[in-house]
Amino acid sequence: MVEKVYVTYNEVHKLCQASADRILNDFTPNLMIAIGGGGYVPARILRSFLKRPAAPNIPIQAIGLSLYEQLPSSNPSNPVETPGTKVTRTQWLDLSSLEMANLVGKNVLIVDEVDDTRTTLEYAVKELQKDVQAAADKLGSSEKTQFSVFVLHNKDKTKKGHLPQDMMDDERYLAARTVSDVWICYPWEATDIDEHDRLAASQANY
Repeated sequence: MVEKVYVTYNEVHKLCQASADRILNDFTPNLMIAIGGGGYVPARILRSFLKRPAAPNIPIQAIGLSLYEQLPSSNPSNPVETPGTKVTRTQWLDLSSLEMANLVGKNVLIVDEVDDTRTTLEYAVKELQKDVQAAADKLGSSEKTQFSVFVLHNKDKTKKGHLPQDMMDDERYLAARTVSDVWICYPWEATDIDEHDRLAASQANY
């Protein structure tokens, strides 16, 4: 049986807060790209902690990628999902607008909730790098765009996907917490938040 771990909004908030100084000082992002739907809430919380005095808020853009699929369960009220094998785009930046051009020469922070198999992160980084390079070529720009990655949780397991070696060498990957290979239940997935918080309070520290 898959072990489930319940994470509360307060815990997410504190994980973002604890990671903000490192992100601000080492990654110095000009822009965030949240991978939907799990990256939306962490990105918004992070933005509050990353704001410098008298500076504007860091913009957040969004992409949608789907990898997980629901498995049949003997208990319909307790479904289990598993990583799929193919990444599907459900939302992407508009390549014909200024959205992609605005990424050229920037420090871009990609935000997601969990690094499970790393397949989604690999896809996001590769495709964004490719599209930004195309935009730079179109603009005739030689400015370098630097991508970094932040996740709330990294699962300690063998990864199917891989991030660029220079990103890993330069330590532009940050997980707020590394956990065992458990199923993490985030509060924005809950249909009954009181029950979710009750389960979170009853579990041992993960």
